[in-house]
Amino acid sequence: MPLILASASPRRREVLSRFIEEFYVIPSEIDERCSRRDPGEYALELARRKARDVYDRTGGTVIGADTVVSVDGRILGKPESEEDAVRMLRLLSGRVHRVTTGYCIIHRGEEHCGTVVTEVKFRELDDDLIREYVKIGEPMDKAGAYGIQGRGGLFVEWIKGDYYNVVGFPLEIVWKLKKLGFDVLKTGKGGRKVRQV
Repeated sequence: MPLILASASPRRREVLSRFIEEFYVIPSEIDERCSRRDPGEYALELARRKARDVYDRTGGTVIGADTVVSVDGRILGKPESEEDAVRMLRLLSGRVHRVTTGYCIIHRGEEHCGTVVTEVKFRELDDDLIREYVKIGEPMDKAGAYGIQGRGGLFVEWIKGDYYNVVGFPLEIVWKLKKLGFDVLKTGKGGRKVRQV
């Protein structure tokens, strides 16, 4: 196996496919509950567990990642309901929050791990706009209840840091892959080959 992404996220798969010509997608099967309260420690712990789970089953080079949104040090995961999504978006309205991605690449048995943080400032959102956005369903599978690459990008006034980190797959991961010997700029004539396993 060439390279394995230990995630079912279509956003992570799409970003990685811009740089790596061929890889497998094998989602981890871990319990994603975590007792850590610090956003960086939380994201890094889950990224490590995801990567180790898939590495133990495959032995390939594995990428695990986990992204969290936090405001005032409080972690906002994926919303549990529409009302929970509304609550999160109200909390983010007009404020700066942090998006933290923990990542772990296991290559030839060695772990290469880290965290990336991006600051995001939201515009002031009125309740009607928040509810209209929640109604379309986009926030329901995303940390912090929004997707910057979708309609939720409308809410963003500015970002400081890596845009792709907010999407869920910071380019630092691609840079680490390059350092590990992967050809991240190759463009084959056969097109991209992403295999879901």
